[in-house]
Amino acid sequence: MAVSMRDLDPAFQGAGQKAGLEIWRIENFNPVPVPKSSYGKFFTGDSYIVLKTTSLKSGALRHDIHYWLGRDTTQDESGTAAIKTIELDAALGGRAVQYREVQGQETEKFLSCFKPCIIPQEGGFSSGFKHAEAEEHKTRLFVCKGKRVVHVKEVPFSRSSLNHDDIFVLDTKSKIFQFNGSNSSIQERAKALEVVQYVKDTYHNGKCEIAAIEDGKLMADSETGEFWGFFGGFAPLPRKTSSDEDKPLDSHSTKLFGIEKGQLEPVDAGSLTRDLLETHKCYILDGGFEVFVWMGRNTSLDDRKKATAAAEKLVHGPDRPRSQITCVIEGFETATFRSKFDSWPQVTNVVVSEDGRGKVAALLKRQGVNVKGLLKADPVKEEPQPYIDCTGNLQVWRVSGNEKILIPASDQSKFYSGDCYIFQYSYPGDDRDEYLIGTWFGKQSVEEERASALSLVNKMVESLKFLPVQARIYEGSEPIQFHSIFQGFVVFKGGLSKGYKNYVAEKEIQDETYQEDGIALFRVQGSGPENMQAIQVDPVASSLNSSYCYILNSSSTVFTWTGSLTSSDNQELVERLLDLIKPNVQSRPQKEGTESEQFWNLLGGKSEYPSQKIARDAESDPHLFSCTFSRGNLKVVEVHNFDQDDLMTEDMYILDNHSEIFVWVGQQVDSRSRLQALTIGEKFLEHDFLLENLSSKAPVYIITEGSEPPFFTRFFTWDSAKSSMHGNSFQRKLTIVKSGGTPTVDKPKRRPVAYGGRSAVPDKSQRSRSMSFSPERVRVRGRSPAFNALAANFENPNARNLSTPPPMNRKIFPKLISSDSAKLSVAKSSTLAALSASFERPPPAREAIIPRSIKEPTKPKPETSNNDKEIKDKEKENNSVPVRIETLTIQEDVKEGEAEDDEGLTIYPYERLKTTSADPISDIDVTKRETYLSSEEFREKFGMTKDAFYKLPKWKQNKHKMALQLF
Repeated sequence: MAVSMRDLDPAFQGAGQKAGLEIWRIENFNPVPVPKSSYGKFFTGDSYIVLKTTSLKSGALRHDIHYWLGRDTTQDESGTAAIKTIELDAALGGRAVQYREVQGQETEKFLSCFKPCIIPQEGGFSSGFKHAEAEEHKTRLFVCKGKRVVHVKEVPFSRSSLNHDDIFVLDTKSKIFQFNGSNSSIQERAKALEVVQYVKDTYHNGKCEIAAIEDGKLMADSETGEFWGFFGGFAPLPRKTSSDEDKPLDSHSTKLFGIEKGQLEPVDAGSLTRDLLETHKCYILDGGFEVFVWMGRNTSLDDRKKATAAAEKLVHGPDRPRSQITCVIEGFETATFRSKFDSWPQVTNVVVSEDGRGKVAALLKRQGVNVKGLLKADPVKEEPQPYIDCTGNLQVWRVSGNEKILIPASDQSKFYSGDCYIFQYSYPGDDRDEYLIGTWFGKQSVEEERASALSLVNKMVESLKFLPVQARIYEGSEPIQFHSIFQGFVVFKGGLSKGYKNYVAEKEIQDETYQEDGIALFRVQGSGPENMQAIQVDPVASSLNSSYCYILNSSSTVFTWTGSLTSSDNQELVERLLDLIKPNVQSRPQKEGTESEQFWNLLGGKSEYPSQKIARDAESDPHLFSCTFSRGNLKVVEVHNFDQDDLMTEDMYILDNHSEIFVWVGQQVDSRSRLQALTIGEKFLEHDFLLENLSSKAPVYIITEGSEPPFFTRFFTWDSAKSSMHGNSFQRKLTIVKSGGTPTVDKPKRRPVAYGGRSAVPDKSQRSRSMSFSPERVRVRGRSPAFNALAANFENPNARNLSTPPPMNRKIFPKLISSDSAKLSVAKSSTLAALSASFERPPPAREAIIPRSIKEPTKPKPETSNNDKEIKDKEKENNSVPVRIETLTIQEDVKEGEAEDDEGLTIYPYERLKTTSADPISDIDVTKRETYLSSEEFREKFGMTKDAFYKLPKWKQNKHKMALQLF
């Protein structure tokens, strides 16, 4: 489309450069900017142009243009608004979606820009109208309709205006009444309360009483009697009279028209397909209520104006139903428009360039206008964040037949592609532990075990009153939260379950299950130590990719292969994952282009392989849908410009950000619908309502109101107090409106979390505790099974266990021990026995049950117990160093010949912790080798204390560790 200066109205210069709203009013056939202080105020005698600019994750700006026509606006003004909308679109590069909005028939998308509502005022700039002057308060009656957004209309202040189906707001000088028709829904009543709040703030400066009146309530209630007093007393309400707005929309066959010289020409075709639309023409798609104007990329500005005029003429024809007009540009069609066609390709062969927008920017720049926002900005490159506390407790089960088998902690991050898994992860929440329970389906897993896994998880979640977040995850589509929980994650070929073994036997196919002494190739991927994976692939050269690193192992040799397009960060992950796949084996590095003959022989010879990274579904801008599911049919309606208040406790919603699907279930949803939440999510993926090529394997989360995790609430400005309220949507909002603000809940704040992963040495206050709803005892990260058994004897079922073991699994390695060490261990054993006895005795009534720190005795000396005297006697007999109890928290047994550092962490000598050690430690956290050094040896090697080291930036820490061969 050609652009010239005469096409650009001066009022539009600089428009659409940043996210937000911009509004113009038509005055004397010209657009005039409306002051921001007047946004949301519309006059019935005027026409307006509203531009909504949204900043997308891709860096681009999306524009939606609405032209609003007041009830009393002139035909000339409405025509000017339509034409000026086309010009504004041209100034923005010719890709905005344009909506015609008529007073009383506005789209939900338009009304969502002015939440909670708009209340047009009488008057107008032209047509001889004058804006209403400020005067003494006048009693007014409004009718409110809508569950997602509210259409507000002023009606005559008369009893005859009331009915049983709608909700009415009576605005008097001293009090605002909301009258709830007996046939209105709870959601409609809750939304109408937002209008009440708006009227209170706008017309009463926030100072006014509020009363809710229920239809059919007796006059005994004082507020009810006061309400009916304004109407001359109580009397039965008349039946609702039907209006054009209430008439159901007649079904209308969809027809396509071409436009020739401003006239409509029917397009004859057996079915509607994308091929019917030519890029140098404009078309009108008439669906009755919905009328679309499609404008080809190569049409002129004049052609587009004529097409819009033709659509206006069409909807004003005789016997026409009320209609909404939407104008779309080729290449930027809405999902609703595309859904009207029987065939619409996912990708069209339309070349969309920045030329149009660039030319407009150049023209405006000559006039000294800042054009920064007109050009596409570079996408914001952000590291993906898990938005979940990664210091929690993890349990994993493998599903075998109809059973689940608990996996040892040392193997819980090693999955097989032929199996299904169940995981339960708990982490600290506001006032309780939060839970994430999910399933992971391998690509080669069998359908029977997938169904069994879902059934087992449903029982786990249901037994916990639906409090945990439920996740359904497929191999290859794992979200960042999943990888951050598991950290080093390995996927082997084949499977160990009954279902997989039976499938292989029945099909008589080769069992590909990973064998340690066989040839295996692993692709290494991830963004860092807290998010790294090794995926077993076919051991052939074509499986290689220049953008990745690989591990190739056979029975006697391990190779690491570095692609030419990888970074040093990728190469670091290889060493870490080697410790999971092939610990204690020295690898032979291979760089792309310099491989040895033995390397190629293991892969069966050289062959071509790709160099581009494997594409993953990227997160896009989120969309929220309200949904209903009945008889296998899913119906969804998009909620535009959503916020937390749009989530109604009686309903279910779907949040779609393209890479993940969240199904939110309100507390008031019935149990039958609640159990269908996963089915609803899968149906949504199947139908792909936004026509965005959603993967059916995308992760699905089921979230119950009140248990929303951070990776869901990040899409909102979240107030946890609202989701913790009791009652239905109307009762909750009535409480908020009457109290004048958001209610507060006396709950501790969620502690700050570094979502990137665990800290190297977490504070005791941040370490997770051992609690699980599962019948099997959860293994806390860092605890051995033996210690769990010991801890179980000490735990009081009525007391909260505040002991906080370190989150990593550490074995204890002997230091150089003196000859008295054996005697010292006897003293320690006596101490532990004394502690055990003290735990088994019931505490006195006034004593605290929670273990507390006991400080070193100071003068004057306190009285000592018999146990203390026995310990001191033992010390004197053995001439050993006095035993000092730092705390009464439970710690792992210290075996004879083992040692701990000053903080109670087990230690190893530096020579065994090095990556090049001849006698390496196998069962440690290889990403935190330095934490196993004693304080003295740490200071000697690093030249600083541990506290000082962990205050350094991460890259400096890694630099020190690499120099000492600890990385």
